[in-house]
Amino acid sequence: MCAYALPKEQEGVAQVDHGDHATGAGRSRQASTSGADTASVQHRGHPDILTDIMTRPPTRPSGGRGAPGRRRPTRDRQRDDRPSSRHSDEFDKNSGNLTAVNALPPVEPPTGFADLGVPERIDIGLAAAGFAQPFAIQTEAIPVAMQGRDVCGRAKTGSGKTLAFGVPMLARITDRAEPSRPLGLVLVPTRELAVQVSEVLEPVAAAAGMKVLAVYGGASRHHQVEELAKGVELVVATPLRLIDLLKSNEVDVSDVQVMCLDEADRMADDGFTPQVEWILRHCTGRIQTMLFSATLDGDVGHLIRHYLKDPIEVATDSATDTVGTMHHLFLAVHHMDKVKVVGAIAQGIPKVVVFCQTKRLCDKVENQLHELGVNAAAIHGDLPQAARERAMRKFAEGKLSILVATDVAARGIDIDDIGAVIHYDPAKDVKDYLHRSGRTARAGRDGWAVTFVEYNQHTQMRILQRGLRLPLDPAIEVFSNNPNLRDLAAFQADRTTPVP
Repeated sequence: MCAYALPKEQEGVAQVDHGDHATGAGRSRQASTSGADTASVQHRGHPDILTDIMTRPPTRPSGGRGAPGRRRPTRDRQRDDRPSSRHSDEFDKNSGNLTAVNALPPVEPPTGFADLGVPERIDIGLAAAGFAQPFAIQTEAIPVAMQGRDVCGRAKTGSGKTLAFGVPMLARITDRAEPSRPLGLVLVPTRELAVQVSEVLEPVAAAAGMKVLAVYGGASRHHQVEELAKGVELVVATPLRLIDLLKSNEVDVSDVQVMCLDEADRMADDGFTPQVEWILRHCTGRIQTMLFSATLDGDVGHLIRHYLKDPIEVATDSATDTVGTMHHLFLAVHHMDKVKVVGAIAQGIPKVVVFCQTKRLCDKVENQLHELGVNAAAIHGDLPQAARERAMRKFAEGKLSILVATDVAARGIDIDDIGAVIHYDPAKDVKDYLHRSGRTARAGRDGWAVTFVEYNQHTQMRILQRGLRLPLDPAIEVFSNNPNLRDLAAFQADRTTPVP
């Protein structure tokens, strides 16, 4: 719980090289409780290198084999180099990887996933990783994907979609990969999501004798190439780093049999659709494709129409439905009192994320919170990646009370126990509101989406309320000395000072 007397912490950070656009770090794990059915959820490209990347033809890595996509008999291979299924929370200075924070306790197999047709070798890994019961999107997607059908899933962040596509991918990969020739591929928009997805799937894959590797910019290229050369069954990659490795003859995706585009809407929003299509065209051995996205229209719809074969759509709610345990609160706050209101809210909620429109505003809010004695940190694109990852790790551990972030820098935030998201100003549209607010109310927990509304922002508030199908209630006028700020639930019963 935040108190104004909390000490500030300052640590030096090491600069790392940058590749694909990166944001904070985190990890999504689902609770191992029966019937844990949460409501389902949901880089700019680098034009200076794209011309060269998109025009050079790919070449086959040295030591390659015969025809693309040809399946091989399984052969044993030493796996002593595989990572452990339990990680300590530290930054790997050699690889640049941010390791996982916590691990779930193991459960006894069979798990609830066995009822979905998951083979025993995968179910054993799920049990060892502590995954006991499937979430709703997993129950819908896994049986269909296990049949080999293409799947397009409408799911929001935090719904459990990683296992929804990861489990059938691992189950359907039955061979062993040749050096630098993966058999499965997951494309993701950010390096943090690559780390998160790989960490969720690593222990499940290891139990079946398979290896998962995250490939992304901003980390050691040499380390990633070395690991690929040892043979990796499933690669989780950001588009630009993967294309870079393809063009330099250090990986070959022609053996990829099953592929998934995760958070396809975010890749489309960030201008990665051409790169995604380029990679899809070079996965010549692909026999199954899955796509998961918060929305299935626009560029995402284009990808579905052109690269998925008669896909089965799975979803557990409509695209604009919000998480069922999320409470929405609109507060009329004077602009000079906003920071103090943030600090007061954080006194009652352990972890708070504040979204600001600009990098400059992020820094300003962070500095003002420090002046109040609040332990906070800002993350945005002007900060070194190592600094952002350090702040994210400290926030995940509870050493920071408040994380102040821009929309882009916060895309990698995937921490289950965030108690509140504060929109320092109203989101520009419903889609941004949902992307921001989706960081709270995760894995069955309650969460608060709080929007600060100034005197000239009530029209935007109404637009959001209508788009979200929320009651058109007026904003509640508050000052930083209001005791209800330390218990936001009190506002639901006490609306004595509405603002028209």
